[in-house]
Amino acid sequence: MSASVPPWTLERFVLDSGESPVRAFLEGLGGRDRVDALALLKLLAEQGNALKMPHSKPLGEGLFELRAGPVRLFYAFRPGRRIVLLDGLVKKRQEIPPGVLKRVRRYQRALETAERQRDGT
Repeated sequence: MSASVPPWTLERFVLDSGESPVRAFLEGLGGRDRVDALALLKLLAEQGNALKMPHSKPLGEGLFELRAGPVRLFYAFRPGRRIVLLDGLVKKRQEIPPGVLKRVRRYQRALETAERQRDGT
């Protein structure tokens, strides 16, 4: 990585209640799942939008899935080389459960709305 390219910043999405779903998820992980998730977060911070399959998968509409074994972390890129981590899950089957995807997309919309309000756009 060139010294002229600024690093990516990882941030956690925070609900109005002050709770961070991704923080709660990561704190609940143990063993190999936790080690893999933290290693992938480091890789995401280093590579940002250059990270591709099998580690990162686009889910459409600006939502991405970070993949480490059964662990999935959902995130979105934001202006200023920021990556906002939304939530996570340990997958039990091939597809992401519809309820989880709906919740994560709701977080993504809330993030975008809050940023528009903050920026006055």
